[in-house]
Amino acid sequence: MFEKIHHIGIAVKNLESSMRFYENEFNLKILYIEELKENKVKVASFKVGDVNIELLEPLTFDSPIKSFLEKKGEGIHHIAYLVKDINKTLNELKEKGITLIDEKPRMGSHGTKIAFLHPKSTFGVLIELVEE
Repeated sequence: MFEKIHHIGIAVKNLESSMRFYENEFNLKILYIEELKENKVKVASFKVGDVNIELLEPLTFDSPIKSFLEKKGEGIHHIAYLVKDINKTLNELKEKGITLIDEKPRMGSHGTKIAFLHPKSTFGVLIELVEE
């Protein structure tokens, strides 16, 4: 079902200072910065081995990332898994009783299709499915 870990999302209050930290302290290079207005988030991505790390800054007062930051503070927001067919995977998971946040995929960064699974169904971990 899952091919590999696609990325790990980290909620941050300030994207610029977080990017500088990862670049200066860990010598990592930012691959891209992207605003996803539909998802109300600004993303900066870098790679560690085969896994992307995404720094996520809220764009709006009603962004899910803003809500997360207010409740839990900065830190790991979600783990994303690469899937071949997101619609098929969502249907299979729903049949298994997993609660879906997204019944249908939506657009993610770099033209991907994404959908989230509710953490109440996944032992407290917010899981994102990604189809490239």
